[in-house]
Amino acid sequence: MNRAAFLIIAGLANNAAFAVPSQPPTFTKAIAPILYHNCTGCHRPDEVAPFPLLNYNDARKHAKQIAKVTEKHFMPPWKAEPGFGDFANERRLSEAEIGLIKAWYDAGAPEGIAADLPPLPKWTEGWTMGTPDLVLEPDRDYELAAEGRDVYRCFVIPTQFSEERFIAAMEMRPGNRKVVHHVLTFVDTSGKARILDAQDSEPGYSTFGGVGFKNSGHLGGWAPGNFPERLPNGIGFRVPKGADLVLQVHYHKSGKPEKDRTKVGLYFAKGAIDKQVRVIPVAKLPLRIPANESNFIVQATLPVLFDATIYSVMPHMHLLGREMKVTAFLPDGTSHPLVHVPDWNFNWQTTYRFKKPMHLPRGSRVEMEARFDNSAGNLANPNNPPRLVTFGEQTTDEMCMAFLSYTVDAEQLTKGIAFNSLRDLAPGLRGPAKPKSTGAKKLD
Repeated sequence: MNRAAFLIIAGLANNAAFAVPSQPPTFTKAIAPILYHNCTGCHRPDEVAPFPLLNYNDARKHAKQIAKVTEKHFMPPWKAEPGFGDFANERRLSEAEIGLIKAWYDAGAPEGIAADLPPLPKWTEGWTMGTPDLVLEPDRDYELAAEGRDVYRCFVIPTQFSEERFIAAMEMRPGNRKVVHHVLTFVDTSGKARILDAQDSEPGYSTFGGVGFKNSGHLGGWAPGNFPERLPNGIGFRVPKGADLVLQVHYHKSGKPEKDRTKVGLYFAKGAIDKQVRVIPVAKLPLRIPANESNFIVQATLPVLFDATIYSVMPHMHLLGREMKVTAFLPDGTSHPLVHVPDWNFNWQTTYRFKKPMHLPRGSRVEMEARFDNSAGNLANPNNPPRLVTFGEQTTDEMCMAFLSYTVDAEQLTKGIAFNSLRDLAPGLRGPAKPKSTGAKKLD
């Protein structure tokens, strides 16, 4: 029985019991296609996963573990609730594929014949999206002490662009994955970041509560679980002529001295660009999570003050975060689910890219609701006993944000219609909306 026929039988009905094939599935014919499509992007040398899955011997050694973590939907890591939002970058195995893996393990993990083995995916060494158009990095390594508080370090990298450029995709390559927790990329046209850098004898500079200057935009970032993707044609992140990129790297110390030099690969947008992509957070500020609260709910609302189109949403919390739900409400009263992460994991954060960009007319609103567990029962709680936790940049502090990437519908760069300031569109805009008050109700 070939794999296609087996998948049809296994999926004849929704939630149907897995149908065991007459012959057990083999690695070369049934399992390798699943692993190559869903797993080897991370499970290969020099990537985030702890072991490779490139051949039969790799898979056989971990067959029991693969069957267990896929059956529990722990792998591939995809934290969004099915049916709440529709995503182009979804990484989720079908029940039929999960059943194939279990049947293969139960049968003793047979190899199969070499003729059935598909070719390995092709990767550009060091880059998941192929060779970037431009690779930028600091001019020297940053040396991180063995112990102490987390470090937020800003590295200033001149682009030396002779003209305005638009970026369709960006890929971050942490130099030392043991200590780099996440990276954010900002655009500076003021020169202030260079001044701050020059005042610090070490590579880059440190600030508290931001990057130390009013940025001219940002290109997104990286965290474990976030994979780069190219924007649709006709839109891009804008980098002005002569701008600097500022990489804000969050380091979490490993217990021994470490070095890092994180790189960023830029992929330029092709063809005419009609709209600039921007990012705005739906944010809960201020944030105060009392000690011993196991089900602490916070809410925030962002009003939509001009016609816009959104392309992605990225939830962000720290170690006390347990759940987040983001929903858009249109002026006509209809609601559109954006994302629901029912089992938050600080170590696996994803930008959820919509399969179809969503239009939000003026008068819409985006609501975020999040749940935190600041009790001793939360095994991820960094404080024993629990203490009051407030907003901050340390891992042991907290954040509650959902970042939206969007374009302004009225902007038409190809016709000379541009908005350097969103206050041109909405004079009352003053950053994220004041959030709703907290409550003690359960997310539903």
